[in-house]
Amino acid sequence: MSSLLVRGSTGCQESPLLGIDERKRKRMLSNRESARRSRMRKQQHFDDLISQAAELKNQNSQTEMQINLLTQHYGEVESGNAVLRAQLTELTERLQSLNSVLRFLEEFSGMAMDIPEIPDQLLKPWQLPRPSQPISATADMFQF
Repeated sequence: MSSLLVRGSTGCQESPLLGIDERKRKRMLSNRESARRSRMRKQQHFDDLISQAAELKNQNSQTEMQINLLTQHYGEVESGNAVLRAQLTELTERLQSLNSVLRFLEEFSGMAMDIPEIPDQLLKPWQLPRPSQPISATADMFQF
């Protein structure tokens, strides 16, 4: 920090104009340094956002793959359930038909036959008895 001295009759004295220039130069350097730090922070924030966006895109694609797998699995289970419902309907109709044949034979022959009744659970599968304890599920159960 050099300052120019002006020699006069009273000795060494600092010029007020030179002191103002020195303060202006220091302020300018300080402002430049502050602007440089601000640009660096802004660049760091930008880089962090780019990194975060890449991570979120990766998570999004993984989630999308999981959704696709679960959708496919759901379709397979739903298809299997439809087959089972059709089989249940067919077997129930067969059982009802056989029971009606047995009742006819019972009336015709006069012999007493033990004809089991069709349980309501077979006729109304959506009303199956439920366990008294709740079924617990975890996220690990759905990992394929």
